[in-house]
Amino acid sequence: MPRPENPISYASSGVNYDDLDPFKRTAQLQAGETSKNILRRGFRVVEESRGESAQVIDEGDRYSAHVIEGLGTKNLVADEVRLHRLGDQSEIAGMVANYSGKTHYDVLAQDTVAMIINDLITVGADPINLQAYCAVGDSSWFRDEQRSIDLANGFRVAADLSGANWGGGETPSLSGIIYPTAIDLGGSAYGIIDPKSRIAIADEKSGVQSKLKEGDAIVVVESSGIHANGLSLARRIASHIAEQKGSGLPDAYATELDDGTMFGESLLTPTHIYAGLTRDIFDAGIDIHYMVNVTGHGWRKFMRSPEDLSYVIDRVPDPQSIFPFIQEHSQSSEKDMYGNFNMGAGFVYFVPEHQVSMIREIALSHHNLKADGVGYVEKGPKRVVIRPKNIEFQGSSLAVR
Repeated sequence: MPRPENPISYASSGVNYDDLDPFKRTAQLQAGETSKNILRRGFRVVEESRGESAQVIDEGDRYSAHVIEGLGTKNLVADEVRLHRLGDQSEIAGMVANYSGKTHYDVLAQDTVAMIINDLITVGADPINLQAYCAVGDSSWFRDEQRSIDLANGFRVAADLSGANWGGGETPSLSGIIYPTAIDLGGSAYGIIDPKSRIAIADEKSGVQSKLKEGDAIVVVESSGIHANGLSLARRIASHIAEQKGSGLPDAYATELDDGTMFGESLLTPTHIYAGLTRDIFDAGIDIHYMVNVTGHGWRKFMRSPEDLSYVIDRVPDPQSIFPFIQEHSQSSEKDMYGNFNMGAGFVYFVPEHQVSMIREIALSHHNLKADGVGYVEKGPKRVVIRPKNIEFQGSSLAVR
């Protein structure tokens, strides 16, 4: 199959962190000026949480945490897979039948919730309430009854997986902003850190120092695949394959991977929600020092903590077939892949070395998830060193604070 003449980079697909991250840092600086506004109620912002995946508020006898997140463009993949293009619009009924009428919006709801909840739990929060955001370009989007039912059911199931109440949300119709046939999925969540000792970041005003330190083990829990990160690049690859094949079958998303699954189906594998696992780990008395949800920035996220520490990786999990496929057809380097995708690592715990086996057992026996120690934390400059791949990321490559 012909490759693109030029590599398809993450930035060329419309996602350039060099453009996004400066605004994030500017927003954090401006947001910091608003901390005083809640002092009137006796609450206090944990300033160390600015730049983390969730904002933490000290409510006195406990902490609360808040986060808002979006799905991204994964729904566009689902729409293309469902309406499998045969080159003749009169055959739409046949296209839907070709994919068994699946809308995949139950999966997309779980992906959306996973993006929200997996960020919330990184600070040690237990999810309490979830809100959904479903913005469309035209209200007629909801006339597709099966799609709407799947979306609602998916949010309910994902809320159950998270252990949170689904409290509602917002469904605006944004003509002129969103494509008439598209939907923008996102949402927010609230959680509590109780007891306060479960906080997984520093709170210097309360005398809570960062637990993350030299000698900590790095425990990786498997992903289910691409999760909901990197879909813009995957869609560019699909477009290129389609251009090479024309309008005949099989189209881009029907391209078969090495494991026998189709490209589109693999992209639509539901994202793991790690809230239940994290809850069980805490309840087992395991001392979690820090947590990372591996989404944008890939394995660079391992060094999200502001501490000047080095993260040394001795072993890497075998990535699912979707990742070498993306690497081949985008002509990305291995460093680019590990710098942007989860590459089989969905969530990371930093814990004392002697507790790694406990996490491994809880993950496998209670959640049917593979987890294992892949490396350790050491003193040194802020960096991630992936020894088996001869890859190193400097701290300056993760500018999220």
